[in-house]
Amino acid sequence: MKARPSVSHAGRFSFQTLLLFAAIVLACTGLGWILLFGNRGLNVDAAPAVSSLRLEDIPFNGGRAYEYLKQLCAIGPRPSGSPGMEAQQKLLAEHFKKLHGEVEFQRFRTPHPLDNSPVDMANIIVHWHPEKSERILLCAHYDTLPFPLMDKNNPRGVFVGANDNAGGVALLMELAHEMARIDGKYGIDFLFLDGEEFMFVPNGRFFLGSEYFAKNYVDKPPKYRYHWGVLLDMISDKDLQIYAERYSLGWIDTQPVVESIWATAGRLGVREFIPRPKYEVEDDHIMLHKIGKIPCIDIIDFDYPPWHTRADTPDKCSALSLSKVGWVISEWLKNAK
Repeated sequence: MKARPSVSHAGRFSFQTLLLFAAIVLACTGLGWILLFGNRGLNVDAAPAVSSLRLEDIPFNGGRAYEYLKQLCAIGPRPSGSPGMEAQQKLLAEHFKKLHGEVEFQRFRTPHPLDNSPVDMANIIVHWHPEKSERILLCAHYDTLPFPLMDKNNPRGVFVGANDNAGGVALLMELAHEMARIDGKYGIDFLFLDGEEFMFVPNGRFFLGSEYFAKNYVDKPPKYRYHWGVLLDMISDKDLQIYAERYSLGWIDTQPVVESIWATAGRLGVREFIPRPKYEVEDDHIMLHKIGKIPCIDIIDFDYPPWHTRADTPDKCSALSLSKVGWVISEWLKNAK
C-alpha cells in the first residue's frame, strides 16, 4: 500500500462527523484536549495516545494472537504463488475449519510482473453465521512483499511481514475463537486478500486480490450483501497509533463506520484510536469501495519505520496492541447497526 499525509479530503467531513469526533475525544481524554476546527478540517492538539490498559485488563486474547503472528512468520516469506503462501493457506484453512468456519477459496491467475508467466493466487473467505443475508466483511491481506524493497542495505533480502500483514491475519485467527459468541444483527465474513503487493520493483501493481474480489462481487452477485467492510492492515506494532484514514473519512457512506468504531474505542478507553485524520492510504479498501461499492474503511497505523524492510519482524509487534485492536473490533461487531 501507499500513503501520503494529505488534507485534500478535509472539505468532505460532515458537521455530524466533526461533532461526533469531538465527543469521542472528550470522552476519551477529558477536557485536557483542545479541539480546533480550521480550514484543514478536524484537528486535535492531542496528548500522547497511550492507554493505561494492560494485557490482563482486556477480554481479547492478544497473547494467543501474537503466537499466531509468530507462527505465520516462522513459515518465512509468503508472497503470492510461493511455497510459503501454500503453507500459509493450508494452515489458515485448517485453523478456521477447526473453529467451525465455512472456508471458501476464490482462485484466480495473474501474469507475473517480470516474465508474464501465470501465477496462481487465491483469496480466502471464511463465513460465520452464513444464514444471514446482511453481512460485515473483515479483511486483511495475507501475502507478503516478495522482497524488502525499502531496505537500504539489502532490498533483495528476506521479508517475513510481521506487522505487514501477519498482524491483521493473526487478529482474525484469534477473533475466530469468539465468533460463536458474536451473533448480532449481521453475519460476518473474513476475507484474506492475495496479491496486495505482488511487486518486484517499487511502485509496482497493488491490490490484485481485492480487485478480483470486488469485480466478482459485482459481476456474480451473491445472495447476501455487505453492509459494512473493515480492512485491518499494520495494526500490531508496539508503538500503536491509529489515526482515522482520510479516504475512509472522505466517503460519505463510510463515515458512519469510522464514527462507530472510534466511538467504541473511546468507550473502552483504547486511546490508541486517535480521532483525527493523518494519512490518505491507498490500500485494498479502495478497490472494495470503488469497484464493489462496499462501504469499507481502512484501520491502519502507517507510522511504522520498519515498513517494507527486513526489520519488519515479530519483535517489533505486540500482544497488547493486538489485544486493543481485537477488543475494539469484537465489541463493535456485537453492536453494529
